Amino acid sequence: MTLYRKKPVVVEATQWFKNGDHPQDNLEQQDYEGKIVRRYCRPYTPNVTSCRYCGAAMQAHGWIDTKEGGHIVCPGDWIITGVQGERYPCKPDIFAATYDAVSDKEKPL
Repeated sequence: MTLYRKKPVVVEATQWFKNGDHPQDNLEQQDYEGKIVRRYCRPYTPNVTSCRYCGAAMQAHGWIDTKEGGHIVCPGDWIITGVQGERYPCKPDIFAATYDAVSDKEKPL
């Protein structure tokens, strides 16, 4: 087996807690759909349904489209913008283990 180290890459990330939290959602009112993270909305999903990932009510969740298909966004997940402009959610514990904040000196031009 050969070991590999992940190349250091600087990414943008925003922690999401509710509809409109992503700075590029451009919400003018709370009931409007976000451009990046949309409201989680599935027909026939009762409001009392709990998330299989975090246990919170599904009505408190978001939905994000990715290259691999759509993903549920739980309150507290990070929305990462990758090196090719793609966006995807990341659980807080994985984010903390994988990413460090970048100082102003390290930010790309």
